[in-house]
Amino acid sequence: MAIASEKAEAQQANGFVSEEKRRLAEQERAQLARQKQSLALQRERILSQRTSSPIRRNALEAALKDIEAQIATLG
Repeated sequence: MAIASEKAEAQQANGFVSEEKRRLAEQERAQLARQKQSLALQRERILSQRTSSPIRRNALEAALKDIEAQIATLG
């Protein structure tokens, strides 16, 4: 058992990453990309709305500010 863990550590030290770690990293990247895309679509929808109501305009501006903050935290 110790030999297997030493071999895995040696492979990681040589730049090799286990298949499971690579797959998990790819899933995280895909999820992040989907979140960014969803927020971008929400942002575009808000920007495309026109209104003469000051109350509605304030609500849209608040929603836009929130979405932009979320986009900024994602990178």
